[in-house]
Formats: sequence, structure tokens, C-alpha cells
Amino acid sequence: MVRAVLFDLDGTLIDTAADLIGTLDDVRVELGLDPCTAALPPAVAARGGRGLLTLGFPDQPELVERLLPRYLQIYAGRLARLSRPYAGIAEVLDQLQTAGIPAAIVTNKPEGLARQLLAELGWTERFAALVGGDTLDRRKPYPEPIWHACQALRLKPEQTVMVGDDERDIAAGRAAGCALNIATAYGYLEMPDQVAGWGADEIVDDPRQLGAALQRCLSLLSHRAH
Repeated sequence: MVRAVLFDLDGTLIDTAADLIGTLDDVRVELGLDPCTAALPPAVAARGGRGLLTLGFPDQPELVERLLPRYLQIYAGRLARLSRPYAGIAEVLDQLQTAGIPAAIVTNKPEGLARQLLAELGWTERFAALVGGDTLDRRKPYPEPIWHACQALRLKPEQTVMVGDDERDIAAGRAAGCALNIATAYGYLEMPDQVAGWGADEIVDDPRQLGAALQRCLSLLSHRAH
């Protein structure tokens, strides 16, 4: 019996690409350089701050490390300037709440930034637990963040479903022992054709289909339990 659903954040619940990528241009402009992100696809947002800085400052790893704190500082000031929930996600969370199934977030985004983003979007109360990329010593694809979320929810991993847009989400869910793992192929995928090889139990191509996919999974698991 599934008692909770664990979600990744960026690229799964909220489209944050424009702010993540835009912050790279902000850093470059602050240094007197031209913006460089106009041709970048949204999928590069999955690389995070360090990966984006590497795109903007190639072959300069020491500079990237020096700029990372400033990148995060600028990003914190524009977290929700352009970031918005994907279509249909609010309804998914409403459905779970109506069914009495808590939602939690397990993200590799720094916990403070994740909480700030939810607060700015008015979503803090929608989630029963949140584990960030710096909450523990290890983050996804390792299982510890999922175990930590389950402890906060007082549930076992096999009582949860993991939903995410990256292979590390599915790997973490499988390693942790989640009942099912759902890949959201509408997220930040630089190689979409590889999703089928992640080992997910279901793949969702459109955020507006996520609610139906969750209902199918929950129904399947309910029948298995009987």
C-alpha cells in the first residue's frame, strides 16, 4: 500500500530552467562579458550551477569554483522570477491531498534554495517533508535522501513512489526500495532516448499525464496488496 509520493523538484514539479540558465548570463554580465545562453536548450539546467558555469567558462575549472558562490547568491535573488509549476502539477498535488497521500520532495537542489523557491511560489504547505542536496552527506543517486524522507514521514521506502526527471532519481528510488519509480520525460533531458534504459516502472511524457500515471500506479499497487 502506497502511503506517500516522493518528487524531485526541478524539471519534475517546477520548470526552473529559465532562472537557472539566466543566472549564468547575470554572472557573465557582472564580469563585463556578453550573455551566452541564448542558444542553450532548457535541458542543460539539469547540470546545476557548477555545470552551467562550466558551459559559460569552459576549460576554467578554478574560475568556476570561485564563481559558484556568487552564482548561487544571484540565483537566490531570482529564484521565482521566471520559474513556474508545470501544467497540471498543482492538480496532481490536490489529488494526492484529497486522497490523504502526503507528498514530499527529494531534490539535489540545496535545501535552503528549495525551501525558498517553494515559499516564493506559495507551496510550502503542500509538502510533508523536504530533503535537499546538502541535507545529508550523500545525495541522489544514492538512496540515503529517500530513506531520510521516509524517516520524516514515518514510512518504509516500499510504501512510497519516487517521481523524477533524471536517471539519478530512478536509481535512488530503486536503490532505496521504493515500490515504484516514475520517470518524467518532460523534464531536463539532454538525451531523451535514454530514458527507457533507466529502469523506471512508468515514463510520463507530459506533466498533464502525471496524475493519471500516479493513479494507475497506486491502483496497481493496491491490487498487488490484496
